[in-house]
Amino acid sequence: MTEELNAVIRSKFGPAAADYASSEVHAKGESLARIVELVAPQKTWVALDVATGAGHTAAVFAPHVASIIASDITDEMLKEAAKLAASRGLANMSTAPASAGALPFPDDSFDLVCCRLAAHHFPSLENFVTEVRRVLKNGGRFALVDNVAPDQERLPSATGDDIDDAISAYNAFEKLRDPSHGFAPPPEYWLDLLRNAGLAIVAEEQIEKELAFDPWVARMRCTPEVVAELKDILSGGNAALRSFLKPRLDAQGALHFTLQELLLVAEKRD
Repeated sequence: MTEELNAVIRSKFGPAAADYASSEVHAKGESLARIVELVAPQKTWVALDVATGAGHTAAVFAPHVASIIASDITDEMLKEAAKLAASRGLANMSTAPASAGALPFPDDSFDLVCCRLAAHHFPSLENFVTEVRRVLKNGGRFALVDNVAPDQERLPSATGDDIDDAISAYNAFEKLRDPSHGFAPPPEYWLDLLRNAGLAIVAEEQIEKELAFDPWVARMRCTPEVVAELKDILSGGNAALRSFLKPRLDAQGALHFTLQELLLVAEKRD
């Protein structure tokens, strides 16, 4: 199953690599600068960016650390990351092929492991977190940014069953647009997962991310049929999901909606 999903990821993101290199959401999103602030990286650190995509997260950390490896399973993304490093003169940023669930690095290798807007594609979040802890040095930090599903805080009037249905509906919505989508859990799932792995939470924030619908579907080259189905979900699908996504039209009549990004920083403590 892991290899099947990885193959789907490569097939979807290889052709879209250049689009992700220029994507405003990935290149300049609010969470990009904020996660660096929360981590407080040190000039002596050796760092790893998992599922780097076009390399934006690795590039923003690079000036603050001794070295950083931008890793990904998609060759086209690694080429975009290398181009980004060269264009910014980041000689301490290198690239390497790597699967998030089986990182090809020794134990206790890194002071920092980061991952932004990618974990919802991984076949197993548990395997990923286990690997992160393994390659981190004692006292090393893990920085996560990812989209999260609805929870009670965001839907205060919803019942537990309503929220469960909204979580399922949200992930189905994402998977319809992008078949390589795996699972985006609610925030508490991530907190429990990291704590159970022996990682202490040192920072937690959530950011609303407004998305324009048309570029969002264009990046994944959605068919007209899929685009229509996604619009139907936003206009008349699960009520709790619509409350969570907040679909709306701007002054020009373009469709927008809101996702939630979770920012977490955790520390390995033996």
